[in-house]
Amino acid sequence: MNEMLSGLRNSGEPAVLLSRVTGFEVYPRSVQPCGQGVVFLLRRESQPVLGYWGPAEPPAGLVLSPVAARGSDLEGRLWLGETSHANAMVIRRLLPWAAPVTGGLALSAGLGDRLGVATPGHVRAIRAAGGIFPIYAQQSIREMERTQRTPDDVMDDATWGVLQEGWTQGYGADADHLKSAADIDLCAAAGFVFYTLDPREHVDPLADTDDPAVLQTKYAALPWEQLEATPEENQHRYAGLQVTLDTGLRLQIDAEQALRAACKYGRAVAHLTSLSRHLSVVMGERPYELEISVDETDTPTTTQEHYYIASELKRLGVRWISLAPRYVGRFEKGVDYIGDLAEFEREFARHVAVAQTLGPYKLSLHSGSDKFSIYPIAARHAGHLVHLKTAGTSYLEALRAVAQVEPSLFRRVLSYAVEHYDTERVSYHVSADMGQLPDWHALPDEALPALLDDFHARQALHVTFGLVLTSRSDDGYLFRDAVYSVLRNDEEAHYEALSTHFARHLIPFVQA
Repeated sequence: MNEMLSGLRNSGEPAVLLSRVTGFEVYPRSVQPCGQGVVFLLRRESQPVLGYWGPAEPPAGLVLSPVAARGSDLEGRLWLGETSHANAMVIRRLLPWAAPVTGGLALSAGLGDRLGVATPGHVRAIRAAGGIFPIYAQQSIREMERTQRTPDDVMDDATWGVLQEGWTQGYGADADHLKSAADIDLCAAAGFVFYTLDPREHVDPLADTDDPAVLQTKYAALPWEQLEATPEENQHRYAGLQVTLDTGLRLQIDAEQALRAACKYGRAVAHLTSLSRHLSVVMGERPYELEISVDETDTPTTTQEHYYIASELKRLGVRWISLAPRYVGRFEKGVDYIGDLAEFEREFARHVAVAQTLGPYKLSLHSGSDKFSIYPIAARHAGHLVHLKTAGTSYLEALRAVAQVEPSLFRRVLSYAVEHYDTERVSYHVSADMGQLPDWHALPDEALPALLDDFHARQALHVTFGLVLTSRSDDGYLFRDAVYSVLRNDEEAHYEALSTHFARHLIPFVQA
């Protein structure tokens, strides 16, 4: 601990003392040693501000201005500045724990933040649950485009949230659902360390039902040069394969299953290999982790297909930390699992067997928000080898806060979401029916927060986030500024709601 922080603690509670000299509320956990002094975040007009208190000028690179301190007998000088991108980059350099790191095979959870203000609530949930490696910076390229955010924005918002809560135990940063080398380049430049590759456009779901003649034509046309194999070698490798997996499960792949697996996922394997090799070049000596995602497809990934994908990627030199198959049942956005839980458990156990045999690697639960019925199953079979990925549920909890504080604003947001649901649902797995909505126009204000528990309202709000946050009129944003104002003016209530909500997600995995 540096002398400045020791002196502050000897004089009293550091945040209280700094609140006196700044005239604003200082976030207690944000006071951290830096250089010869301390950095901290304060709250001024509901906005975070970066502060530095020390005997000399702040460390080089921080863009701060000297400010006269309020009456105090503390020795030191005060500087204040914006929570800007430039300052975030310097903070990540000065405070290594404020920069993302890799988490390895630890039990982990990705906590997407579409608004950029949820990280403090996420930190509190992780701190309360314990035993989970958090990924606080997580957003897909698709979500960034819809919210008009950049990879730098996502990284910086997580950085400030981590500093605000004084989270020093490490966190990850997931560049989610990347489809191209250009996507990788953007996110690598921003400092992400976890990369989720999404080859969905190269998966052929029709291979599940194609007749044999069509299959043979497709099989011959696969990119064999990229796969570094021949059609004959591939069939020899997988047709008739019998292997006992680490759990004792006996896996068999017959000739037809081998053919269909190659036709369905062969091009995806080639694409993933190309992206993985590009990523390796871009990252150079920087540590990073890879996740393989084949979950956003129309048909489930069978155990045989999982084995084919993982075996082929391994043969081609791809190394990954987690893999997301397309599980049986429906993983729709914002709601619990839809399907036969017994069937899910049987199939999940088989996927675990493949992951342990060809890895070990974690099984990733994508669209994992609010899938409360399957968390105990996943934890029971996979143990710590699970990565839970959530995204839109934090946005929905933010809207619950809006419904509580400004019901008229929530009514306008919901009306807009219902109006645009049919166009915005196209790229998401959802089945809500706007004809099944409760008569929310007639509901009293105090009943509005409960709409966030209604299946149909929840999915309508979930998929329309981009329009809600970016739509404008001649006078400015329709909803964005008002939503942020609610959350910032009553941020403790927002953080508490997030912490409580995510405890339901995390505790089943920790208890297991």
